[in-house]
Amino acid sequence: MQTLLSRSGSLRALSRDTHLTRLLVMLAVLVGFFAIVKTEGFFNLLTWQSMAIQFPEFGLMALGVMLTMITAGIDLSVVGVANMAAIGAAVVMLGMAPRGADPATATGAIAVAICLALATGAAAGALNGFLVAKVRIPPILATLGTFELFTGIAILITGGKPKSGLPALYGEVFAGKLFGLIPVPLIVFAVATVLIWLLMTRTAFGTKIYMLGTNATAARFSGLNTTSLLVRTYTLSGLYASLAGLVMLANYNSAKADYGSTYTLLAVLIVVLGGVNPNGGNGRLLGVVLAILILQILSSGLNMFPNISNFYRPLIWGGVLLAVITANHLSGRRSSHRTSKGKGQTK
Repeated sequence: MQTLLSRSGSLRALSRDTHLTRLLVMLAVLVGFFAIVKTEGFFNLLTWQSMAIQFPEFGLMALGVMLTMITAGIDLSVVGVANMAAIGAAVVMLGMAPRGADPATATGAIAVAICLALATGAAAGALNGFLVAKVRIPPILATLGTFELFTGIAILITGGKPKSGLPALYGEVFAGKLFGLIPVPLIVFAVATVLIWLLMTRTAFGTKIYMLGTNATAARFSGLNTTSLLVRTYTLSGLYASLAGLVMLANYNSAKADYGSTYTLLAVLIVVLGGVNPNGGNGRLLGVVLAILILQILSSGLNMFPNISNFYRPLIWGGVLLAVITANHLSGRRSSHRTSKGKGQTK
């Protein structure tokens, strides 16, 4: 009985969230459109497997950007962190397990490389958090600066050339398919999403970042250690960006300083489209996940039309981002106007 009541309560909450409802409608319309126009290609198993391989790359970055935006900040360095971490992992693997190395050596090299990549991402995120929380540089400037810094480090390491020739075992595991059906990048994304959900809904950390984003001054006076909170938030964003870098490394079987150059815009677009308030304090993980699915289906659907060039994609993403921000701003103004009007009538 309690289970039924909780489910009905969740459905009522979902129906009251107009933004989530709009995202679900958008998703249904896109699926319906491509199912009718490109029926054979859209329902092909390879199409869905390809989508499941592609979206974890920028989806993991978007999860990190979401956390920082909830605190009223932003992380524009995620692509730089991802590429730097991937290049570090590639250098370690190539150094410890050159071509022709035995499986045991390759396994050890892969384990060390993954740990190094995650540590690199966490350190890069902590640097962002330190600059924002301690040095008090505006997040957009701090992370834009570190993006250039991390990209520069990656170029210095590689000389601007891709690092390839990784141990075959790395690609077989991280770019493979579980039971020959479910892509491993999708499993990585699912686990990472569940961890974020637990963090946001089942821990004090999640409550605190919402409080910080709602009113930083009030959060500080209520006893929250805002510096530590921001550093931890940006560290998590860097960690998730490095995880995205490891996924990219497996998918491309190489690492380069300029891979995923459009993912910064895409990650910000996903978070805003998902309903996270750029001013902080508001946003739901479900909305961000729906936005990821919407944009991936739109991107894959556009690939089915050979006459539509890939050069139009940044134009579409930028236009959608501006449209969503404008719509959210106008909606917020209307709702605040109604609230103030209601208060005036009450008086």
